[in-house]
Amino acid sequence: MMDISDGLSSEILHICKDSNLGCVLYEEKIPVHEDMKKAAFKFEIDPTACALSGGEDYELLFTVAQGDYDKLVLNEQISVVGYMTEAEQGAHIITKGGGKHSITAQGWNHMAK
Repeated sequence: MMDISDGLSSEILHICKDSNLGCVLYEEKIPVHEDMKKAAFKFEIDPTACALSGGEDYELLFTVAQGDYDKLVLNEQISVVGYMTEAEQGAHIITKGGGKHSITAQGWNHMAK
């Protein structure tokens, strides 16, 4: 479990690396507040890019075993945004249009010079 204050894409890649797994995220499942969508459109930025790379969200990202999925799926405060895969499958996002793209970390880097 970790917070996504450095961006969802960065943090899911940390989880993948630390657990030697890959992942699939679904763009349509990533919660984006309507006010944030409006602001993104105003500045001509894709709201999904903001959700993946933006920071300061202070939401938690965690995984559970597939067998525990039913225990949390009905909780309205938890958004299931994807699933973990074998490491060889990589880390991808499936777009609303059905495209499949590799996830890259673009969040805040504390160690950048």
